[in-house]
Amino acid sequence: MVTQIVIAPLLVALVTAVVSLFVRRFPRARTAVSLAGALAYLVSVVVLAERVASQSILTYQLSAWRAPFGITLVADALSVFMLAITAVVSLAAVVFSVGFMSEHAQRVSYHPLYHLLVAGVTGAFLTGDLFNLFVWFEVLLLSSYVLVVFYSGPEHTRAGLTYTVLNLLGSALMLVAIGGLYATVGTLNMADMARRLANPAQYGIDPVPVLGITVLLFCVFALKIGVVPFQFWVPAAYRAAPAPVAAMLAGVVKKVGIYAVIRLYFTVFAAARLPDGLGLPGFVGNSYLSFLGPVLFAVAAASILFGGIAAVSRDDFDGVLAYSSIGQIGFVVLPLAVAATVPSVRALGIAAALVYALNHALAKAMLFFASGTVGDAVGTVRFAELGGLAKRTPLFAIAVLVGMLSLIGIPPLIGFFGKFLVFQTTAHAGAAGEPGAAFALALSVVGAILTVAYFTRAWNRGFWGAATAPVEHGSYSSVLVGVVVVLAASLVVVGVGFDPVWRAANAAADATLARGQYVGAVFGGGG
Repeated sequence: MVTQIVIAPLLVALVTAVVSLFVRRFPRARTAVSLAGALAYLVSVVVLAERVASQSILTYQLSAWRAPFGITLVADALSVFMLAITAVVSLAAVVFSVGFMSEHAQRVSYHPLYHLLVAGVTGAFLTGDLFNLFVWFEVLLLSSYVLVVFYSGPEHTRAGLTYTVLNLLGSALMLVAIGGLYATVGTLNMADMARRLANPAQYGIDPVPVLGITVLLFCVFALKIGVVPFQFWVPAAYRAAPAPVAAMLAGVVKKVGIYAVIRLYFTVFAAARLPDGLGLPGFVGNSYLSFLGPVLFAVAAASILFGGIAAVSRDDFDGVLAYSSIGQIGFVVLPLAVAATVPSVRALGIAAALVYALNHALAKAMLFFASGTVGDAVGTVRFAELGGLAKRTPLFAIAVLVGMLSLIGIPPLIGFFGKFLVFQTTAHAGAAGEPGAAFALALSVVGAILTVAYFTRAWNRGFWGAATAPVEHGSYSSVLVGVVVVLAASLVVVGVGFDPVWRAANAAADATLARGQYVGAVFGGGG
């Protein structure tokens, strides 16, 4: 069904970015516009989610040019699930930014850049064609380049340069892959691509080179996600960026790469079949997903182990959170690897990945806010100069503990369901006869133990014991502490009332796999 409500979140983010640019020198107006824009974005996503829940898939054909010739925006349960994550984290980050960023920083276009970042994320979740996915990637990356180096010191510049160069290389690689796909398949519209790949002989498509191009494209998404071996930019960029920007990078921007993998590989490329007899070492079957599964498993395993081990040895709060993000995102990828390999658990695996992504977005964003709050009050986040935060600020410490416990997976927090679903996916794969399921289950257990280890160490060194002089005399902002406490409460509330989240994740997984419905919605709409 064609409806203008699809573009509402995108328009809200873009209009907020433009208006906040014009009023950036007027503090009250700037704050009001930025907060109102973030709130309006949340409302627009809620309205869109309600429409999608009642009408399944909504489309919008830009300028009445019908697919596959025009630009199509598509809102289904998967894109709405990711938009909901963005809306919640984004609103919290804007409130935190108002209290955290200096007046000078907010006057020099912080808010326009921030809302442009949100616009890029939104466009990526709603676009229905591959070239525009590239365009929206660039929109969010251009704003994030500036936000990462916002403090302009040598360390920040070095981190920003690494982040920029790697992502520019990724963008160039993505453009090459898109060109290759267009030359091979003859279209960049995702629905049209799925339709053509399902009938390659009819459209004269050789599926073998398409597989090679999809591997190239996966490298780009792996770089955006920050999984091993493409994690080089993550620790330095997260440490250099202001706390609310680091929260958005970890909580939302990484999820754009996850979304791209789910949408393209499970909805679009899964339609293709390779010729019988194409034997590659270690790969079984003729589905594109059967080739993707082992690759996803390798990067998930490497990320969980590398991120977990590296986080244990960090000496500062930001370092623990940055390396933890690499490990935790491995837990999001792991059920996708199982889902790609074992068709009978495909829907469960995608739903598990989405629930874990939600938990990671809320908990990790909250912990980056907490690190920013400590840095703002104490002047450092190095464990050697911390200690006793639990005694000095008990409510804040309890909130941080809730975030850590959610990432560890303690009930009734949302993280418990994320971890449980990852275990359940691997267990079901084992019951279905998948020989690698036991290894996946063992990997999950090892990753969980590493999570307990690095958060226990961080808690003991930063929050337990006697308060140091900087901690004792620090001034803790009620606004910043309030944002941390509210997000911690959301982890409890979402965990206790998990049923709606589970239904939404299931609906998103079903929408991902309903390829025919997706294609029908895109081509059935009028202008």
